[in-house]
Amino acid sequence: MTNHLSGNDTSRSLQVGLDMHQWASDLFPICRSITGPGVRDTLDYLGNLLPGLKRHSIPSGTPVCDWEVPPEWTIDEAYIETAAGQRLIDFARNNLHVVGYSVPVDQWLTRAELAKHVFTLPDQPDWIPYVTSYYAQRWGFCLSANQWDDIPDESLHVVIKSSLRPGQMDYADLVIPGANSQEILFSTYVCHPSMANNELSGPVVAAALARYVNALPDRRYTYRFVFLPETIGAITYLSRHADAMKANTIAGYVLTCVGDERTYSYLPSRRGNSYADHVALQVLAEHFPAFKHYDFNQRGSDERQYCWPTIDLPVASITRSKYHEYDEYHTSADDLTLVTPAGLAGSYDVYCKIINKIESDRIYRATTVGEPQLGKRGLYSTLSHKNSSLDAELLLNILVQCDGETNLDQIIKLVKTEREAVERAIDLLLANGLIASVYDMAAPQT
Repeated sequence: MTNHLSGNDTSRSLQVGLDMHQWASDLFPICRSITGPGVRDTLDYLGNLLPGLKRHSIPSGTPVCDWEVPPEWTIDEAYIETAAGQRLIDFARNNLHVVGYSVPVDQWLTRAELAKHVFTLPDQPDWIPYVTSYYAQRWGFCLSANQWDDIPDESLHVVIKSSLRPGQMDYADLVIPGANSQEILFSTYVCHPSMANNELSGPVVAAALARYVNALPDRRYTYRFVFLPETIGAITYLSRHADAMKANTIAGYVLTCVGDERTYSYLPSRRGNSYADHVALQVLAEHFPAFKHYDFNQRGSDERQYCWPTIDLPVASITRSKYHEYDEYHTSADDLTLVTPAGLAGSYDVYCKIINKIESDRIYRATTVGEPQLGKRGLYSTLSHKNSSLDAELLLNILVQCDGETNLDQIIKLVKTEREAVERAIDLLLANGLIASVYDMAAPQT
């Protein structure tokens, strides 16, 4: 299988990047949170891009694992104004101005009283911070430090017209079937307001990848694309699908922060040696060897949920500028100038390469309990002499790596033998029933 965005097809790559950037531009003004109309509006838009995207809603108060679906939050208006009616700060100008999940307020306050509810970034005085309070009731405003400096020392009318009430949390998924039920997971989130790299780059790249997968003429594997609120959405999804996902998922990736043109970054799965890790690292090493390699202890997105020990899915992540690691993160500077068509197209191309590699890869699992007896199969000399075990040693070295996760390229490196010799040995092991293709062992799609 070839990647139609690689090689000379750069014009196609650029067009996909332009499409994704336009989708992000359309979605940018929407005020999203972990619940509410912003999430529904975003899923409506994605549904128009992805026929077959299935919507789900979970009522507030529903227990999900160790958590509970929170009340639904809506906001209509928010501002700080003077006694003369001059609006100094207005949510309508920038939806980052209000702390996410703020309770309603309508008060006259002094500047000193208001200061207790204001968040700024003194070291980045032109930028508005993004702040939330999902699980503790409070209210607040987010301003640039320069805006706060200009707030006069007088009586100020502070208004947030919001509501917290029983409602629902919304998410969506798209399962694209392949020849068998083994799955590749792509998960992204739709819960942040107007931020481009940390929020919108993930869903638009996921949508483009879903279109790419859907157009593949011969899919070996099934693909699961999930669009949900970060943390609580992933926990909710796992509360309903964990058993099936644990049985079927052979690799997964969290799509976030994939829109700028800076270096590529890699966050491994919890184990660090899963099939998802092997494929991603091979693609990065071949095409982008200067990538930054982070430790799982530096995690921060939904790999936290998918890799939790009682779930233990093989989920990793390739980003551009990783969350927490770039200056614009969680600020108003994470905008559509930071995220570019070229940056989005580059990330899309990386994940297309991963998909192509998985589709064409060869993975094997040993079939015997314990080391097999090679002699009775004519694979080991019954007459012991110097060098009599060299061929058998290669067979056993290959067999010990056939764990159902390590791919052929990785096996070749581990046994430190030329590809041609390894492939001949693989054919011999297959012919004698000592290994089986993981793909062939998978249950057929029903």
